[in-house]
Amino acid sequence: MKAKILVCEDELNIREGLLDALEMESYEVKGAADGREAMKYYSLWQPDLILLDIMMPQKSGYDVCREIRRGNPRIPIIMLTAKGEEIDKVLGLELGADDYITKPFGLRELTARVAAVLRRSLPAESQKTESPKEDELIIANVKIDFKSMKGFRYGEEFELSKRELDMLRFFMQHQEEVLDRYKIMMAIWGSEHHGFSRTLDQHIAQLRKKIEKDPKNPQIIQTVYGIGYRFCPNG
Repeated sequence: MKAKILVCEDELNIREGLLDALEMESYEVKGAADGREAMKYYSLWQPDLILLDIMMPQKSGYDVCREIRRGNPRIPIIMLTAKGEEIDKVLGLELGADDYITKPFGLRELTARVAAVLRRSLPAESQKTESPKEDELIIANVKIDFKSMKGFRYGEEFELSKRELDMLRFFMQHQEEVLDRYKIMMAIWGSEHHGFSRTLDQHIAQLRKKIEKDPKNPQIIQTVYGIGYRFCPNG
């Protein structure tokens, strides 16, 4: 199964460069632009590793590290800092960071550090190659192939967008749970959603057309009125 990495960096160009580089290494990634957003994603998404810039708005990397460590002593944290003073590195390590890397840094060095920290932290079974079962979702007469980004209904192929696949993966992780609309939108759209929940409804409607036997009477993606949705793959 892919390791999930949360990149917390306020400089857009650096954040996007890190996200692209880590995606190319086959990690699942999300980016946070400030300390509050970092804590929100940490809580909702539960990453396997955090890349944490020290100098961020809203909450500093030190504050984020301290807050995470109060509740989770094990999740790996790598500090990103433009500072070279010894005291800053020592403070980061004292707060519970597993490693630090000083800007500017090479992407090869960073990905090597990430891989090394993950090897030490993840149990052996979670580092194995993703099994075919985890690449597939089978619901009644519908099969979803996440690798090919395709679905099959009674053997007939249909296309799925990346957003629809992300939603299905998220629902798979939370089967039979009542998921409120905000949690779904933060997990799939992040801070880009701007509170427009109509976007979620439209995507759900399109997804139902593809996987439900009767989209007007959905049994798989069920509406929980006043709250959000429940994913019931067994109908």
